[in-house]
Amino acid sequence: MKAFLQKNINYFVFLIILILLITIKIFNPPFIKSISYLSFDLYQKVFVEDKKETEVVIIDIDESSLGKFGQFPWSRSVFAKILDQLNNSSPKAVGFDIFFTEKDKQSPDEIMKSYGLIPSDIADLQKLKSHDELFSEKLNETNSVIAVLGSSVPSHSNYSRKAKAKFLSKGGDPNKFTYSYPYSIGSLEQLEKNVQGLGSISFLDQLDGIIRTLPLVVRFNEQLYPTMGLEMVRVGSKQKNIFIELNEVGIKRISARPYKIESDPNGIIWIKYKKSDKNQYISAGDVYDGKFQSDFFKDKYVLIGASAQGLFDLVKIPLGNTVPGVEVHANVIENILDQSYLIRNPDTYIFELLFSIIVALITFVLSQKIKPKYSLSIFFGNVLAIIIIGFSIYKFRSELVDISYPIFMVAITFLTGLYFRFIEENKMALANLQKEAKLLKERELAAGVQKSLFPDISKFENFIFAKNVPARDVSGDYFDVVRSTPEEYFFTLADVSGKGVKAGMYMAKASSIFRTLTNLKFPLEKVVFGVNNELVEAKFKGMFVTAVFGKLNIKTGELVFINAGHESILTFDQNKSYEYIKSEMPPIGIIKYFTESMVKSTTMNLKDKTFVVYTDGVTEGYLKNGEELGAEGVQKIIDNMSEVTPKNIVESIEKELNWGAEKLRDDITCMAININNTELIKKK
Repeated sequence: MKAFLQKNINYFVFLIILILLITIKIFNPPFIKSISYLSFDLYQKVFVEDKKETEVVIIDIDESSLGKFGQFPWSRSVFAKILDQLNNSSPKAVGFDIFFTEKDKQSPDEIMKSYGLIPSDIADLQKLKSHDELFSEKLNETNSVIAVLGSSVPSHSNYSRKAKAKFLSKGGDPNKFTYSYPYSIGSLEQLEKNVQGLGSISFLDQLDGIIRTLPLVVRFNEQLYPTMGLEMVRVGSKQKNIFIELNEVGIKRISARPYKIESDPNGIIWIKYKKSDKNQYISAGDVYDGKFQSDFFKDKYVLIGASAQGLFDLVKIPLGNTVPGVEVHANVIENILDQSYLIRNPDTYIFELLFSIIVALITFVLSQKIKPKYSLSIFFGNVLAIIIIGFSIYKFRSELVDISYPIFMVAITFLTGLYFRFIEENKMALANLQKEAKLLKERELAAGVQKSLFPDISKFENFIFAKNVPARDVSGDYFDVVRSTPEEYFFTLADVSGKGVKAGMYMAKASSIFRTLTNLKFPLEKVVFGVNNELVEAKFKGMFVTAVFGKLNIKTGELVFINAGHESILTFDQNKSYEYIKSEMPPIGIIKYFTESMVKSTTMNLKDKTFVVYTDGVTEGYLKNGEELGAEGVQKIIDNMSEVTPKNIVESIEKELNWGAEKLRDDITCMAININNTELIKKK
């Protein structure tokens, strides 16, 4: 069990982190919500639409209007005149994003009270209607909606007001799910009784002050009220009722025929904003003066609100700008009319959680399985996939999917996986370093042992000279010279298949056998038989030796040699007439028992001749120009020599190949034999 835990500790730690991340998502603390909201805002910013034609017009209490009518609040007579102008254009509904909480101080009756006048004093003043009465009459003549606002404290306007809309519910009690306020703020009872609708302008508390959502239905003093936008649509559609459909989790759908709006369980919708358009606005002063086309307001939903800075009715929206509060209600109306509101489905939350878990698992597992440089691609690929999925769902379904939390989980799991991978890579690197150090010591030891196996060639350099340069610390090439009698010498040059320590060990074995057999003064053929059989028995899997074995009598010049699968042997005379002698038998160490017919020796006299044998590392070695030396290159080197001796031949080839200056791709070994050491061979 302990071993299992140690082996899978990374996954257990990741599981703990994943559970923690899931818990955070379930509880959804404010900072997580804020990040989610930013991703929702990004959708709107990327896919924001221009207003083309709209059924909503805003009469703006702007700076120019304040300059015309003075400071706010204005006399009700101004609004009565505006309504009178509007009624000539037949709008569908007119909504006031304004409160009229006190009586008009500029009304004739209020002036008489203020100054203590009696009707007998100013008879003409008595004949005038109060401005509130005049405004009330105009409201009654218009499909009008006036604002109400939820409050936690009572106000002097808190009479026993009743909603104008009638609510019909199916599937449960909506009061259990709607947002509630104990009190409400509105306008004078005299005014509210003559309007066709009372619309809530209550915004929900936002974490960052940005208005993204709005409750379609709220409760004031245990009574349901529609939001301003919904009430405007109801009044404009000449409907009395608002229908609420519920399911087991809360409110599902709210309808003001013929319009149906999907909401969250608390009756809230996510507003889809369009770019603000100045053409949607008209100054209140211009409407008062009749400075508009006669059909400008025909069949339009008209909202009256303030953009003037001093009236403090400016709010932030997801598009990143600040707009008058009335524009929020305008967007709600447009959302209802064209069914363009955004959807935040409760089931989407479960999808986001499961999706986050899946991509987190994929990211972590892949980070543990593939190389770190590729895991970064996996991370960015997952992030890109999340973004594409989220934006596609928004674009084609108008549905809000939180991409921030899946990205957050992917980032955390990726960094966790990367950290674990870093720890593992460090452990592996340390282990490899220790292994390399051990191998280095072994190679250094093997190289030292191998050098001891090579003969002191200086003893024979007058007639035999050889040199070996390993591609690595330990060479797979080998040469040896053994004196059998004062006149006779055994020699060999071999090339072991492969490189490195294993090849060096194989070579050492071959060297040991060769020396043993030559010291016993066995004939050359017996030496080859013995070396082959012993190497086969040594069971170095897949390894073999190509070699040249020879026996030289320096007195008579007789040379007997055997080429066992090796490179062609080069011989030439004083006239530099070259001859290549090919191998006619297989390499050593492959076939267990050679037959006599397999071992073919050749006898020649070395008087006036030179014998050169080398491994393929010579002919395949690189020249300074990057080309291979080749057999012709060896001949060219010899042709350019003024004094041809065994030592000069080997050292000239070494110089041409620039041995040791660059990393070799193969071991290089060369041997030359010439018994005419007292004669100089002149260059042709």
